[in-house]
Amino acid sequence: MTGRLEGYGAIVTGGGKGIGRAVVDRFVAEGARVGVLVRSEDDASALLAQHGDAVLPVLGDVRRWEDNKRLVDETVAAFERLDVLVPNAGVYDFSDRFETLAGEELEARFHELFSVNVQGYLLAVRASLEPLRESKGSVIFTLSSSSFYAGGGGVLYVSSKHALVGTVKQLAFELAPEIRVNAVAPGGTRTSLGGLNGAGDNRSLADIPGFDAMVSKTVPLGFLSEPEDHASLYVTLASRNESRFVTAEIIRSDGGLMVRGGGRKRKETA
Repeated sequence: MTGRLEGYGAIVTGGGKGIGRAVVDRFVAEGARVGVLVRSEDDASALLAQHGDAVLPVLGDVRRWEDNKRLVDETVAAFERLDVLVPNAGVYDFSDRFETLAGEELEARFHELFSVNVQGYLLAVRASLEPLRESKGSVIFTLSSSSFYAGGGGVLYVSSKHALVGTVKQLAFELAPEIRVNAVAPGGTRTSLGGLNGAGDNRSLADIPGFDAMVSKTVPLGFLSEPEDHASLYVTLASRNESRFVTAEIIRSDGGLMVRGGGRKRKETA
């Protein structure tokens, strides 16, 4: 790696697995030191085993203000600065159709999913405001292709990801000029993104039968992405040298969903 983030202090929530873990790995490789909010001791131990004192795993829940504040305080105490925040933790609803959700369940499912996918992002940003202003740093949200298209989840997941598009824009407006706010929107990715605890859903995204083939058939580039395929985009948005005039931008890393059904399909049927 080239040291594009040499000397940076960073935070990634949900950084124990999947895209969050790939971002942590890439940030460290580029010279950053990273505070990571994780849910399990196993994830914390794995991070320390690979990266040593370049990471600071903190056990907590993105839905709790106290945990977000503790994460920021401990990261700044350890690394003496905070240059970039990546709110990333999320849960999935496995495309449950709206009409199949019992009315008695809908309220609880909504609160759990939105408290992780939206409230958790807002709490992380609020806890980080002071050190990010001091460093003239940036926020990079993890969004999704479901932030722009229907069909990549159920109504709760898709609604939460659409909500974050507006959140990026409003925060970019309010926090300028000191803090840049951008996002990466990955498409179909082989991750362990999990379901709602309250619904007793222990599946992960990678467990969906035929998920690999479905994504490969849908996207013009023709393959299911890995978490590492998106990580360099976070580095670009984090780097002051590479993107200091960029805010309110959402980079789509989704295999070309905007043009699906285009050139690749014609080539295959020729």
